Amino acid sequence: MTDPSFRIERDSMGEMNVPKNAYYGAQTQRAVENFPISGWRFPRNFIYSIALIKRAAAQTNEALKILDGPHSQAIQQAAQEVMEGRFDNEFVVDIFQTGSGTSTNMNANEVIANRANELKGKPRGSNAPVHPNDHVNRGQSSNDVIPSTIHISGRIGLERDLIPQVERLKEVLSEKGRAFHNVLKIGRTHLQDATPIRLGQEFSGYSYQVERCLSFLKEASSVLSELALGGTAVGTGINTHPEFSRRTIAIISRETDIDFKETPNHFAAQGGQESVVRAGSALKTLSVALMKIAHDLRLMGSGPRCGIGELHIPEVQPGSSIMPGKVNPVIAESVAQVAVHVMGLELTLTLGGQWGHFELNTMLPIMGYHLLSGIHLLSRAIQNLVDQCLVGLEADQKKCESLVRESLAMATPLAPEIGYEAAAKIAKKAYQQGKTIEEVVSEEKILDPKRVKEVLDPWKMTSPD
Repeated sequence: MTDPSFRIERDSMGEMNVPKNAYYGAQTQRAVENFPISGWRFPRNFIYSIALIKRAAAQTNEALKILDGPHSQAIQQAAQEVMEGRFDNEFVVDIFQTGSGTSTNMNANEVIANRANELKGKPRGSNAPVHPNDHVNRGQSSNDVIPSTIHISGRIGLERDLIPQVERLKEVLSEKGRAFHNVLKIGRTHLQDATPIRLGQEFSGYSYQVERCLSFLKEASSVLSELALGGTAVGTGINTHPEFSRRTIAIISRETDIDFKETPNHFAAQGGQESVVRAGSALKTLSVALMKIAHDLRLMGSGPRCGIGELHIPEVQPGSSIMPGKVNPVIAESVAQVAVHVMGLELTLTLGGQWGHFELNTMLPIMGYHLLSGIHLLSRAIQNLVDQCLVGLEADQKKCESLVRESLAMATPLAPEIGYEAAAKIAKKAYQQGKTIEEVVSEEKILDPKRVKEVLDPWKMTSPD
């Protein structure tokens, strides 16, 4: 007895039972059954981008008189609806699938074809008058569509999400640097006391770290501007019009307001994925910088009484289920976890980039997924760090300055005055007797009192002449 909740469809391998109300078809259902792996699905930017390619392709094929007007208009309308997010639940293929992403490409082709036919008053699953391969996929191959979709969605994520958040992070760190300019604190190297530094100088360092990462992200975005579209199966452009790529990419550029261009070498664009690897490297570099900043915030905010306690980190939630009143630096810790995760994703991109055999890389789905995942996670983590931690961050100026007075590193400017060995003895004596460097120097009358004040002025140590 036929199950009424399914319809029977046919592809080149035979019959398949497809959920009756699904907009996808036989090839997608076959992939669903073949890859019950992770439950991971491509995100919104990817679905938007692949639908944009299909819409632009239909428009180009109509202009080139390869596709008739009614077919093209129906495909364009259906693709636009996919771009708007109306059919996200219909993209059901697992990330761990065929390495070319063919199943996801066909998922898009079938959803758009079925919706186009529905707009023409035909039932889902009819594959007529609009066919997923013959019309929606006209002039394309999964082998050029999926790499192009990764590049488009990657650039959208970088340009609209991550880069603006990193720019904001840089500016907020710069603002804190200016606000903390007159906060004197002890420097630390090897986690041990070092010569004094201004808290603002430390934050200027964080800001410049982020600024450098910003330049790497912009470079990575630029690298992703080249699209494989037009190469079709192996890079030769078989079954596509010579003008297809240029015209379609121009439409994509206008729609996104981001400049894309046809790759100068389709064989490299489909067989290798160095651009995605390069973008992943920029994400990793940003993660490394974020990890350093998060570490410093946690350490300087440690306490509140028995730690360093130089920073007051905004309190956002209770920190312990057993210790009343405990508050932890949870925002910085979440950023560190995201950073570690993205570093791991970058390794997948690196290994995946090596998986190009002859004319095709067959790690495309996992590479695309991890690139977009890294962009998304970093964007959200940075936004949260700024909003819930950095904006309300305050310095404990008295605590900072008290640690400077007590530091044995204050003996450093004595070396040019009395020699390194003598200065070292002063530091050891101060430590043994529980005194400050200035107290020991004054007691032993090593220098004139006025000269002691000049030499041991901590403010001068932060910007020596």
